[in-house]
Amino acid sequence: MTEIILKNKVSASGNVLVITSRFENLFGLPDKVNDYIQAELKKEDKKTLTYNYIGKYISIIIVDTSKEPKALAEHLRKHGASVADGINLHKGTEVFIYNQTKFHNLSLAAAEGLVLGNYQFSKHKSKFKNNTLKSVVIVSSGVDAHRVNDLNNVCKATAWARDLVNEPVNVLNAVDLANAFKQMGKEAGFKVEVLNKKKIENLKMGGLLSVNAGSVDEPTFTIMEYKPAKAKNKKPYVLVGKGVVYDTGGLSLKPTPNSMDQMKCDMAGGAAVGAALYAIAKSKLNVHVIGLVPATDNRPGFNAFAPGDIITMMDGSTVEMLNSDAEGRMILADALHYAKQYKPELTIDLATLTGAAMAAIGPSGIVGMGTATVQQKEKLHESSFNVHERIAELPFWDDYNDLLKSEVADQKNIGGPLAGAITAGKFLEKFTDYPYYHLDIAGPAFIPAKDGYRPKGATGVGVRLLFDFFKNQ
Repeated sequence: MTEIILKNKVSASGNVLVITSRFENLFGLPDKVNDYIQAELKKEDKKTLTYNYIGKYISIIIVDTSKEPKALAEHLRKHGASVADGINLHKGTEVFIYNQTKFHNLSLAAAEGLVLGNYQFSKHKSKFKNNTLKSVVIVSSGVDAHRVNDLNNVCKATAWARDLVNEPVNVLNAVDLANAFKQMGKEAGFKVEVLNKKKIENLKMGGLLSVNAGSVDEPTFTIMEYKPAKAKNKKPYVLVGKGVVYDTGGLSLKPTPNSMDQMKCDMAGGAAVGAALYAIAKSKLNVHVIGLVPATDNRPGFNAFAPGDIITMMDGSTVEMLNSDAEGRMILADALHYAKQYKPELTIDLATLTGAAMAAIGPSGIVGMGTATVQQKEKLHESSFNVHERIAELPFWDDYNDLLKSEVADQKNIGGPLAGAITAGKFLEKFTDYPYYHLDIAGPAFIPAKDGYRPKGATGVGVRLLFDFFKNQ
């Protein structure tokens, strides 16, 4: 994992990323080279310049510090990722960030982009050209060392989430996912309890068991808890993550081609919850947080639940299952009911839940909705823009409940062709009795091509958002 380091001096012999609003002469370079850089930057009002000088990779970016801070930070993250590509191309191992502005957060944003953009998933390749960049050095006496430590933790957590989502189901089943959470807890210092199938049966988690009925692998239900001695919240926050390690659609088999190819990513919500707990505990944030991840694969074998089946959920209510490809809400419903015992301050679920969410806003953001208070929503939305994992809120009107009415059970698990992302959220709401917010991450969780510091494949979306939200509590 690439590490971010804080130093007070720049190495004149190293690779350098310069952030400036008006370029000043660069230490360690001959006057002729500095004069050349100055002249180039004046041409056509250039905003970036890449220069190679005797094996040194120099990147200069000119920023307008009067621009909106969140947008400017995202611009620096993306530039940082491009610098990482350039340094790896030149087989560099280290880069120094030299910030000529007074805005220290720009150094942190660039470092974040460098580290996240340097991510690779190569463990299953026998021959692979690994990136050479190992360390990112922020040169500044004004950057808080605690912020650098937090950034290292959240970047590592994001990479861990990406790793889990990128793993195929023949490597990572529900038990393997739970074991990964145990490893996170051991390393970061939070409690992890994993319920096996027998315990899940004893709890009568009908939603989770019904989805698992078609699988040869057993389900798990993971309970994670981080509770510092001086937690600021009297009631815990609860995070719930969808842990469908692979989704065929069950008997409502997904059409091919391509529709199943990326379905190893259907546990991205669960991965984000576990990784967020890791970052929170590793940074010792003073907040009490509980994570719940129901996990299974969804297959059409054995006694797979069939359209028309009536499922009795953990809370005793009944669901007419009309589409087994709407399985995520079935396992999340049991977890949301389980969360009631904690009387949470707020419960947030993350799930790659609906194609409708992706159709609505594409991969650029997260669809959000729920019953959280106005203040809770504002804080969550603010964090989403801080880290550029933006939430687009959809209406959550009770009118949508009518679409879930069933003639033979308490409700259906699908609401028809209209407002699919919203009816999925309304289905889940019925299993809550506390402030609740639903995040549908189907769009940005797994992307088809590299986008700045977001790699092709798993992005780790949700980890940075949750960390920022709790850090700002």
